[in-house]
Amino acid sequence: MREDLREDLREDLNEDLNEDLKEVYKYMMTIESLKEYGANVEEGLGRCMGNDALYLRLVATIPSDPSFEQLKDSLAAGDLNTAFEKAHALKGVTGNLSLTPLFDPITKITEHLRAKEDMDYSELLTLILSQRDRLKSLC
Repeated sequence: MREDLREDLREDLNEDLNEDLKEVYKYMMTIESLKEYGANVEEGLGRCMGNDALYLRLVATIPSDPSFEQLKDSLAAGDLNTAFEKAHALKGVTGNLSLTPLFDPITKITEHLRAKEDMDYSELLTLILSQRDRLKSLC
């Protein structure tokens, strides 16, 4: 009886793992492609308790985060307060997932916005959107 229970548990775990793998392959993104992108995958995985499928699933949500467009729109409107809020939110999620190519320019724009600097934000914004699009191409 106890061996039957173990076998059932093993089958259930394998079934769950297979579902997670299907989810990962659906995105066609791999840990290796994120390393090539420049993400600190080991650090990001550490925050996801080593769960590759969870990490990849979370990373795949980043390119469609509405905060990118809201940041762009608020900068175009000169609304530095809203732009700061959006940049700060993006800094948090990209930092937690260790997406360095996005995190670095987002951190820079966040600090400029925090100080409400009167400057041309277009270069940083272009870099951020370019890195978002690079990430999107992996998904």
